[in-house]
Amino acid sequence: MTGKILIFGATGAVGSSLAKLLNENSISTHLIGKNEEEISKLSGETNGSYSVADMTDPSFIEKIDSDLKNIDIAGIAYCVGSIDLKPINLVTKKDYLKSLELNLFPIVEIIKKYKENLKKNKASIVVFSTVAVKQGFANHSIISPVKASLEGLTVSLAAELAPNIRINCIAPSLSNSKMAGKILGNTKIAEGIAKQHPLKRLGEGKDSASLAKFLLSNESSWITGQIIGVDGGRSNVG
Repeated sequence: MTGKILIFGATGAVGSSLAKLLNENSISTHLIGKNEEEISKLSGETNGSYSVADMTDPSFIEKIDSDLKNIDIAGIAYCVGSIDLKPINLVTKKDYLKSLELNLFPIVEIIKKYKENLKKNKASIVVFSTVAVKQGFANHSIISPVKASLEGLTVSLAAELAPNIRINCIAPSLSNSKMAGKILGNTKIAEGIAKQHPLKRLGEGKDSASLAKFLLSNESSWITGQIIGVDGGRSNVG
């Protein structure tokens, strides 16, 4: 694989696991995260270059582009996400816009910006949804439709960008991460959620990262437009 894999949200559980897996396989990366201390440390551990940028900042692409210096892009992993939980009577339009501004709008701008570079390198794009799009959960009326829009984007762009660019979507269930810390910090709650999965455990960052690594590689060269669950069987198995 020539060029670099761009990992957005690189300091999260999935992004950091992916950066380490790619480094183990001598695949170059460019890491993007909003915490300079964390992204700098991960860069040192994985030999990846990096940019400090917040995806909700309107100028985030300019900040990243100045660091990339016209490098070839072999793939993109958009590992950014949020857990937006509220009962429907408390949900506002502002909640949807805030979630869209993090989960959907940035990856659209990224693809538009680097489309020709991606096309030249027959690159692969991986984005992340959630099991909650397919499996109904209470209080998910913000994040579920927002992530569903990302799944819709995946299949639409798979058609539009073929045959030169592939795009697939991974839909994890709840996994151990900083983002899920408020939920999983309670041991009894964490154990209860784990038992709701047929495989009887919570996910780990490396579970989704391993699939992302495959989808970014040439080994998956005949796979595009897919929504793939990494969810311990929760979406399909009773």
